[in-house]
Amino acid sequence: MDCHKKLDALKENLRSMERLVIAFSGGVDSTFLLRVACDTLGEGVLAVTARSAAYPEREYQEAVALITQLGASHIAIVSEELDIDGFSNNPVDRCYYCKKELFAKIRSIADEHGISWIADGSNADDLGDYRPGMTALREMEVVSPLKDVGLTKAEIRTLSKELGLPTWDKPSFACLSSRIPYGQEITREKLSMIDQAEQLLLDEGFRQVRVRHHGDLARIEVSPEERVKFLDENLMDRVYRTFQTIGFQYTALDLKGYRTGSMNEPLALSTK
Repeated sequence: MDCHKKLDALKENLRSMERLVIAFSGGVDSTFLLRVACDTLGEGVLAVTARSAAYPEREYQEAVALITQLGASHIAIVSEELDIDGFSNNPVDRCYYCKKELFAKIRSIADEHGISWIADGSNADDLGDYRPGMTALREMEVVSPLKDVGLTKAEIRTLSKELGLPTWDKPSFACLSSRIPYGQEITREKLSMIDQAEQLLLDEGFRQVRVRHHGDLARIEVSPEERVKFLDENLMDRVYRTFQTIGFQYTALDLKGYRTGSMNEPLALSTK
C-alpha cells in the first residue's frame, strides 16, 4: 500500500472517532497527525502538550506555535517525570512510568471534555526498537493511528512535505532523560547540562544532535554526514571549552554518529 492510500485509511479511521485528544510534542509524527486530524475532524480535536525538566523549553515553544498555526484547541499540562517514584533511578523500563503518568493526566482531560479517544504519534518504525512506553499506551487504551495504518517515518515526512508542514524535515527528538545510561541517576542538574550542551551544538549549525551524559564525560552524537564538521579545530576548541563551563570535564565524539536508540545497544549485547 502506498503512502497516499495509507493516508486515506488514516482519515477513515479518524472519522470513526469523531472526537480525539492528541498527545502533541511538536515532532514530525504528532504534527502530521494533528494536521490530518484537524482537516478531518475540525473542532473535534484537542491537542495536549506536556512541560517538564526532560523537555527543552525550545521544543515546547515550537509545539505551541505549531498548534496555533494549525488552529487546534490546546491544553498545556505539567508532567514532571522526576516526581514519579523510582523514575530518577533510571531503570530500563523508565519510559513505561513516564508514559503511564503522562497519559493518566491526558485521560483525565479527555474525560473532563467527554472525549473517548486519546492518540499518540507512534509510527510503524517504532515497532523495531526497545520501547517499554508502548506497554503503558496499551494499558491506558491509547491509540496510535499512524502505526495502525502502517505509516513509516519516511512516508510521514513525504506526506508532511506535500502538506507544507514545516516539520517535514525536522530532526528526531527524544526526552533528555534518554541521554543518561540506564541505572545512572537522573537529576535536574544532568538534564540542564545536556540541554545546554545540545543547544550549543544546534547554535553551531548541527541539525541532528545528542549529548550522552557519562558522568564527567560528554559523548557527542551528530548525524553521520555532519561528523566531518568536527575536523575544524576552532570548532572543537569552542565546544570543548563551553562543555567544561557546563560541567563536563571531558568531551568525546561518537565516531559512528547519531542513531536511534544508541543507549539501548548495551541491552541488546547483554542478551546475546
